[in-house]
Amino acid sequence: MKSTSLVLGTVAALAFSTAMAQAPAGYPADYSKIVDAAKKEGKLVIYSATDTKAVEPMIKDFRSMYPDVQVEYNDMNSTEVYNRYISEMAAGGNSADLMWSSAMDLQTKLVSDGYGLQYASPELSNIPQWAIWNNSAYGTTFEPAVFVYNKRQVSADEVPKTHAEFAKLLVTKADKFKNKVTTYDIEKSGVGFMFITQDSRENQAFWDLAKAFGNASVRVQSSTGTMLERISSGENLLGYNILGSYALVRAAKDPSIGVQIPKDYTLVLSRVMFISKAAKHPNSAKLWLDYTLSKRGQTMIANEAKLYAIRADVKGETTSSELAKLIGPGLKPLPVNPMLLQYLDQAKRLAFLKQWKETAGKK
Repeated sequence: MKSTSLVLGTVAALAFSTAMAQAPAGYPADYSKIVDAAKKEGKLVIYSATDTKAVEPMIKDFRSMYPDVQVEYNDMNSTEVYNRYISEMAAGGNSADLMWSSAMDLQTKLVSDGYGLQYASPELSNIPQWAIWNNSAYGTTFEPAVFVYNKRQVSADEVPKTHAEFAKLLVTKADKFKNKVTTYDIEKSGVGFMFITQDSRENQAFWDLAKAFGNASVRVQSSTGTMLERISSGENLLGYNILGSYALVRAAKDPSIGVQIPKDYTLVLSRVMFISKAAKHPNSAKLWLDYTLSKRGQTMIANEAKLYAIRADVKGETTSSELAKLIGPGLKPLPVNPMLLQYLDQAKRLAFLKQWKETAGKK
């Protein structure tokens, strides 16, 4: 029985391996060549600004589909992702096969500078056209920028519902909120810089809001987690432009955290993914990109990672379709295209940072 069992196990393994070499349902028949090539590569290196804990269920699910591909997942902040990749490319050494970051502008810049591999994913038609650029850069999520507040110390009637109300609150209740407001350090956080510059384009009264931040001695941080911790503890009472996906996950288990999605307009970020042109494991990277954009992968993004699925056909609370019902025309998704690069021009970046420091102050 033991040897029979071993033979059956071997047969089952061979059958499983053969199944793995087949294309997913609805994919071109020759997709199996990518699967076979990825199996030979045996590895995938990802540089990402998405928390490891959020992505672990996705990695586990991906490996259940492609067990021969080991995933090396490197979690950094968005600026570190960019700087590490750039320095490794300049040195001619090994680097990531696939880049995945919430700093849409930095990701788009890398693709614009020729680092991205052109690859027409079989999932192209299932993703909004604004989320795809040059068949290289792909938006994968639909995450709102939100206001966060301490529910124990900020009353319901104080919670700002719009950007104008946020600014007004800091002026009318200056004593209460002095040193108690936090947002991203836009010099250190790529996503923070992108949000605030896009805010300046969308909000005609943006610099009035920045002045209110200055009067309130706004506290800046480079990570979302640190801001949420300080709001939860009461060290800070309000958070501005916080990444909604992380904030809502925290609020679900932390009774001190409240989240308000702005009602006048809501900036929406989409984590941009691209395959490096210099990838050592390009076929494994294609599998991950396609998995992330697939309905299966997007369902994991919505219901496990809680990062808001970008596909309209995915069900759940953390999806683009659900957010559209909630916000309506006020949703402002940031398109994946070179428009995002405006403030990465060195002169414009320095000029913006100078005005921000002079108006909002850096405490």
